[in-house]
Amino acid sequence: MAKPYVYVMLVADSTDESCDEDSTTLKIMPENNSSKWTGLRLALLVLFLVLYLVIGSVVFSALEGPMEQKEIDEIKKLRAEFLGNHSCISDAELERLIVKIVKYSERGVSAVRNATMEPNWSFGQSFFFAGTVLTTIGYGHVAPLSDGGKAFCIFYALIGIPLTLIMFTAIVERLNIPVTVFLQYLLNKMQHLASPFHIRLVHLFLVIGLVLLFIFLIPAAIFTALEVEWNYLDSFYYCFISMTTIGLGDYIPGEHPDQQSRTVYKIATTIYLYLGLIFMMLMIAVLYEIPELNLGIHFYMATAGSGDGETTYLQARNGGPNYTQQIDEPVHTITKSYKRQLTSDSDEESPAAVQNK
Repeated sequence: MAKPYVYVMLVADSTDESCDEDSTTLKIMPENNSSKWTGLRLALLVLFLVLYLVIGSVVFSALEGPMEQKEIDEIKKLRAEFLGNHSCISDAELERLIVKIVKYSERGVSAVRNATMEPNWSFGQSFFFAGTVLTTIGYGHVAPLSDGGKAFCIFYALIGIPLTLIMFTAIVERLNIPVTVFLQYLLNKMQHLASPFHIRLVHLFLVIGLVLLFIFLIPAAIFTALEVEWNYLDSFYYCFISMTTIGLGDYIPGEHPDQQSRTVYKIATTIYLYLGLIFMMLMIAVLYEIPELNLGIHFYMATAGSGDGETTYLQARNGGPNYTQQIDEPVHTITKSYKRQLTSDSDEESPAAVQNK
């Protein structure tokens, strides 16, 4: 008969004043059905995501299909009118011209007033392209054409993307200090009015409101004023697609042929993308630090309960500001864990037996 398994965890208790940084306590936690329920919840999440993809496919097909067909009919009409007005051009010749124009357009070379347009690889355009590479937004409207450019882009991204993420993380950690100080201020002033969880929600909504105002609403209004063919929905859509790093590339600032001060505009837009992503990461960090809203824990970690049935939140060391410490809750840090098969009853009763192995 197979021996049961146990989870062995080395846990540092922050409530023990005599416990130094390297001291740990060995605890043996028997495997129970909670881990199986965690796996079941994860499977249900995967199924829900598949269903969500199917729903999205159906909705997009229903919304965009008629619009696509309308534009196809419009192109056929324009093509027929052009051939009727220019009888010296055959349908095959026009087809070859269209194929070439589409091919170069997909590679970032536009045929619209190309003789007077600023080239794609001017300093401003290149600065914007480099910014979209390092932030992984990658609109795809412009791409390297030469083999040397493609090779350099690979190495440039391999070095630049990790550096950008490190910089973002460092800046967010610094910005999180005054944000946490403000949270502590709210906890002190409102503790007699609401629970700590509801105070944290107020704090989170304030952060979300500021990000929504300064990263989405105001920039969308600015883009609407600067872009000739964009309405406010188009501008807000561009901000959302960029800040979520989806980067579809259907709306790109400064691409209109009559755009003034294109270089300055492109550089300013790149700075906006960097600042916006930093504050998006800050907002996510504030959200993640609220244990009750960290839904991911229900899909990858089994709940560990104490003898009286109370739930203990296990948080990683140096994982940012610890809100539970501000309300005097005990915090345990997992420093090491592994799975082990019991060989005898004495192993289950004696943690020292496990520690000596």
